[in-house]
Amino acid sequence: MPSSLLFIIASLIWGSTFWAITQQLGEVAPAVSVAYRFGLASLTLFAWCLLRKDRLLLPWKTQAWLALQGFFTFSLSYLCTYSSEQYLVSALVAVLFALMVIWSPITERIFFQKPLSWRIWLAAFVSITGVILLFFPALKSNWEETHAGHDTHFMLGLGLALTATLASTFGNLVVVKVRQQSQNVLLTMAWAMAWGTLWVSLFVIVTGQAWTLPTTLNYWLSLMYLSLFGSVIAFACYFTLIHRIGAQKTVFIGVITPIISVLLSIKLENYHPGWIEWCGMILCLAGVVWALRGEPKTKAA
Repeated sequence: MPSSLLFIIASLIWGSTFWAITQQLGEVAPAVSVAYRFGLASLTLFAWCLLRKDRLLLPWKTQAWLALQGFFTFSLSYLCTYSSEQYLVSALVAVLFALMVIWSPITERIFFQKPLSWRIWLAAFVSITGVILLFFPALKSNWEETHAGHDTHFMLGLGLALTATLASTFGNLVVVKVRQQSQNVLLTMAWAMAWGTLWVSLFVIVTGQAWTLPTTLNYWLSLMYLSLFGSVIAFACYFTLIHRIGAQKTVFIGVITPIISVLLSIKLENYHPGWIEWCGMILCLAGVVWALRGEPKTKAA
């Protein structure tokens, strides 16, 4: 499948998952919802690998990297994401994930000594500017309420969301190590999600949270969507892209997802963006297109 199509699929799915997560808040503890989501996704992937007659067991060295990936990508990141949406609207959380276009090149430089491309930096600056414009009214409103002394827990939600973006960034670094150990994307995803489910389950047990079974249809529908589409399909596209084009470009999916969230709000929530928001969308898209274009070729001497 072409990389451009993988990019579009992951963006479209994750652009809707931030709203889908809100359908799970209130009835079941956020950590329990995360465990349900990735537990179901992991079982689905293992079943598919069995149908393909893959050998499920992996060496312990590979399992160590998968356990670390599961901790960052499918445990810490999503625990913070689900918890942050109790205090921030889902669209704002989606916006903060755009910061991965900054975290990714910095961490790759630190851990892998990968050169920093000016094209990526400038594209990231354009995209982040667009994201800020896109959600400027909402950011301004939340900031004013916080300074007015209203207990909105805005800063707590902001801190949790930022932690989620950093955890996801570190998870992307571990993916590179995982792919050096095994080229089977679906099998390594299955194990990483299983490890993530284990870490989250331990957190639920230690903190004494109840394993509540949901009773509403909306919860079950959102769980199925988040597990199968938001986890299995989207992450398969995402990790394949990291292998093909690198994390620095792949994380620009995080710039597209807020736009998808806004477009869904226009359709489902009667949201009417102004000219500032539309300018923000244009800048977001311009930054992504610029980043994904090939590096300019140098002429032979």
